[in-house]
Amino acid sequence: MENSAEDYKIQSFDQETQLLLKTALKDPSSVDLEKVSKIIVDQSLKDQMFSKEAGRICHTIVQAEAKQNNGNIFRRNLLNRLQQEFKDREETRRRSIQEWTCYVTFICYIFDYLKVNNMPMVALMHPVYDCLMRLAQPDALMKEEEVDCLVLQLHRIGEQLEKMNSQRMDELFYLLRDGFLLQEGLTSMARLLLLEILEFRAGGWMLSGTAHKYYYSEISD
Repeated sequence: MENSAEDYKIQSFDQETQLLLKTALKDPSSVDLEKVSKIIVDQSLKDQMFSKEAGRICHTIVQAEAKQNNGNIFRRNLLNRLQQEFKDREETRRRSIQEWTCYVTFICYIFDYLKVNNMPMVALMHPVYDCLMRLAQPDALMKEEEVDCLVLQLHRIGEQLEKMNSQRMDELFYLLRDGFLLQEGLTSMARLLLLEILEFRAGGWMLSGTAHKYYYSEISD
């Protein structure tokens, strides 16, 4: 069943922008797709909840445009902007941890949703890995929101990423293991999240029922 535009969480926008996005979802060739991609990325960098929803919205517009006229204007603009933001990522992180984690969430959701021939886009794999590696550095592990962001993304796309490049996943998990074992000053929540994701991958990207109960009762407490 097709999603109606109302199914997408776009209520945070003014009426004019909502109309533009609703039209883009159904009839992309009738709107300025460069403007649409700019609106979606700008909002994703400000709003964590929207950065998750944006992956779904982008997927729908890409599919609609391909079906309508075999076009890829929207996808090209979206990837160009993601690339620009990727280049500026250290500056973004210095300016605002929230904006930086929104960007990581957004690029990971785009990686998850935008497929070519049912496969993740190879062009996004290394940038996604680079972002996750940055979140695994000692200074980032000291910030709970960065650890939280890292663990959430690995739950979502870790298995896909590992299938594409297991060597880089090994490198990432060496950093996480060393951080967990050796780094001083981590919060107890950061430690718990790191231990959980180490077990999650060790279990074949699954948690046993017992482990799930243990971690999630701890987290909710």
